[in-house]
Amino acid sequence: MTHRISILGSTGSVGGSTLAVVDAFSDRLDVVAMAAGSNVERFAEQVRRYKPELVSVRTADDAKTLAALLSGQKVEIHWGDEGNIAVAEHDDAETVVAAIVGAAGTPPVHAALLKGKRVSIANKEVLVAAGDVMTAAARAHGGEILPIDSEHCAVHQAIRCGDHGEVERIILTASGGPFLRRDPETFAAITIADALAHPTWKMGNKISIDSATMMNKGLEVIEAHHLFAMPAEKIDIIVHPQSIVHSMVEYIDGSIMAQLSTTDMKFPVQYAVLYPERARAPFARLDLAAIRTLDFLEIDHDRFPAVSLAYEACRTGGSMPAVLNAANEIAVARFLAGEIPFVAIVETVRRVMERHAREVTPVKTVEDAVLWDAWARNAARETVVASSATAGRG
Repeated sequence: MTHRISILGSTGSVGGSTLAVVDAFSDRLDVVAMAAGSNVERFAEQVRRYKPELVSVRTADDAKTLAALLSGQKVEIHWGDEGNIAVAEHDDAETVVAAIVGAAGTPPVHAALLKGKRVSIANKEVLVAAGDVMTAAARAHGGEILPIDSEHCAVHQAIRCGDHGEVERIILTASGGPFLRRDPETFAAITIADALAHPTWKMGNKISIDSATMMNKGLEVIEAHHLFAMPAEKIDIIVHPQSIVHSMVEYIDGSIMAQLSTTDMKFPVQYAVLYPERARAPFARLDLAAIRTLDFLEIDHDRFPAVSLAYEACRTGGSMPAVLNAANEIAVARFLAGEIPFVAIVETVRRVMERHAREVTPVKTVEDAVLWDAWARNAARETVVASSATAGRG
């Protein structure tokens, strides 16, 4: 029986892994709708190959370009936020793979859940900014949220070994990124190329920078809080440089269940789109004898202060996680544009959170999340200028 899916963010790294899974299970998976950003030529190639009924791109001009590239192919073309929502709501889609980077994924994910669809989510920012809204929508309309992040996919598998009340803690593993052993005194000299050079995973630019600051791990704490209904106090992080153990769950009897696989996003994608069934995968397997050792280290919060900020946001709740996420997105974008030094990324987030501390409010709707997202972005742009000037004087 064919399972029909929509893909939000098909030209990104997770989107590419999703299509590789579709290729591997072409007799069981059918792509009915797709959305992409500005890589229109690559997207046109995907549309020609997978023949979805409906597609969306970023702008009206991109839609015109795509229509010209697809001349003769029958396909409905949309654009912008409304186009992403149309992809997410497609009547035939049973599962929506949400791989759009950043807060832009929030409205279409919410729309899919309101339609009672399963959302296989790789966009952690959606749950960080509006986790309460998303989980409430899933409960009320019969939707389901399954994680594609390798860490949360690992937890999802390990947590099936017992009852929720038997879980002592969730243990998220972190590679430590490219600066695990770099002298912190040299962090001010970190270049964009340095920060993008992840030691174990091949990812997009934004998430690679988040891995370098370890903000990604902090965001994953908030995501795990919503996905598994666990307080921050029961979610720990441990550094595991090999990235083989993707995460663990400890039970009250002291047993620890771990999920291991190669560092390939196709594994969690396959799990999320075929769940609850397991199917024989044609991808490379893990060779434990070749690995020989697995290392685990305590996280250094002084080296990676972003993690502490994320725990603070999770405990505070309300609008603070949305502010944390939005400020980080702007700071990372500015760093990638060469406008601020690496060390200013986390400092920007810290200052924006301090400004927001007295204004924290509940996030009850997508509109609430969008409002605070916009506020934090503006605040981060202002703070980035001050941080950059300060760094320049130093």
